[in-house]
Amino acid sequence: MAKDSSLPAPALELVEAGKQFYQRGWTLGTSGNFSVLLARRPMRLWITAAGNEKGDLDDTNFLEIDDDAEILHGFGKPSDETLLHLTVYRLRPKARCILFSHSVAGTILSDRSFTDGALRVKGYEVLKGLAGVTTHEHTETIPIVENSQDFLALSHVVENVLLENKDIHAIFLRRNGLYTWGETVDEARRNVEIFEFLFNVVERTG
Repeated sequence: MAKDSSLPAPALELVEAGKQFYQRGWTLGTSGNFSVLLARRPMRLWITAAGNEKGDLDDTNFLEIDDDAEILHGFGKPSDETLLHLTVYRLRPKARCILFSHSVAGTILSDRSFTDGALRVKGYEVLKGLAGVTTHEHTETIPIVENSQDFLALSHVVENVLLENKDIHAIFLRRNGLYTWGETVDEARRNVEIFEFLFNVVERTG
């Protein structure tokens, strides 16, 4: 894609992530949204515009926005979940990439485990693939919050979840999708891969 030359290198990594996620069934249709932090003070980030298929992203599908979700560069409408991305970046100082994915297994589990408030997974060796995890005995907690079209209210819910759960790597939106973050695009993508493997295992064995 010749157009991609106008994107910063991390955003090019999001283009590749979009292709892989689409091929693996994690962002079908126009679902999912990705972002990468360009600067923290003042906050600047690239985020996917709404309504684009993630398997075919190029430079026309990204917007540069500030910490008020105002568009600085690009054309189109920011993803509805932009406020949630901004919330994660504000409360996770090391995060520089956020990936929001949808999968069949994840969607099922976000609904099945909702009354428990979270999905908890322990004892799998693959957990050591998550950033900072060093033992299979680690218990990974993935809080589940009710989905809403009121994204301002939802951002406050996500804020409270992040404040109350210092060591989590992701948050589920019930019957919707998974927010995962990392210090790099590669780390965030690896975290998603670990979670999706675990979701398949838990869904099939539960």
